[in-house]
Order: sequence, then C-alpha cells, then structure tokens
Amino acid sequence: MLKINRQTDYAVRVILTLSKREPGTRVSTSEIQREMLIPPVLIQRIVAELAGGGFINTQAGRDGGVTLAYPPSQITLLQIVEQFEGPIYLSDCVIKPDECPFNTRCPVTRRWSRLKNIIRAELERTTFEELVNDAIAIEAEIKSHASAALTAEAVIEDIGLTVE
Repeated sequence: MLKINRQTDYAVRVILTLSKREPGTRVSTSEIQREMLIPPVLIQRIVAELAGGGFINTQAGRDGGVTLAYPPSQITLLQIVEQFEGPIYLSDCVIKPDECPFNTRCPVTRRWSRLKNIIRAELERTTFEELVNDAIAIEAEIKSHASAALTAEAVIEDIGLTVE
C-alpha cells in the first residue's frame, strides 16, 4: 500500500496552518498542535524537521513561535513529503535498475517510473497557497450548506410542521 506516514501528514498540517495566517504571523507550537490535532509528543519533532529543512523559522521564548520561511506560493506538497519521506518511488527497481534482473526490458518498471513521475508532478504543482484557497472554498461550502439547513428549519417551524 502506498501512503505517507502520520508524521508527514502532521507536517503538512503545520505548514497549512501557518499558510492560512498573515505573512510573518508567529504562531505557538501549542496553538498549532491544538488546532491541527497533532499529538503533543510529535509537534516538537515535526517543527524541528521543518525548521531543519528551511520551511519555517522558529523563535524560542515566551513570545516565541514559528513562522513560514517562504510564502505559501513557494512551498509545495512535494517538498514537504520528500523532507519527511525521502524520494518518492513505487518500487526498488525504479531507483536501483541495475539490481533488477530484467533491467530495461521490464514493462512493469516503465509503468512504475511513469506513475512515480505523475505523482511527483502533481505534488510539485500543489502549493500551499492553492491548499489555502481550497480550504477557504471548503469552509464557504460548509457554511452555505449549514445556512441552507437553518433556513429550511425556519420555514418548517414557521408553517408549523413537526419532523419526527
């Protein structure tokens, strides 16, 4: 099964949280941890790894916290995934073709390589600015549905119907 690990998912949440803030806004790790439901035991490790990768800046102390090192438009999902997972590949034969007994004659290796390139391209195309815009659209959609539901309840109440 192909999947990213939990720590990578949490790292994406950290960058997304910071991307939603005004540029330069410092956010405490405890605030990020609460907002993004990241276990306290992992938040410091994730922040350290993101800082080590140059994605965030950290400031210690009472008024400390973290900020993005770059605008969200300049940080991609691929960068964060590879920071935590390493290079993306679907099979060892893609990164070690000389170890495969079929080497370049294998049609499956070609497919694995093609799929790897498609996944990498999509992750590289996806910036955190785009994810912030997606989050805003999702929130607007949720509010729209909630508003419509409240309006329907008000109409039902106004005309005296009961729902069982």
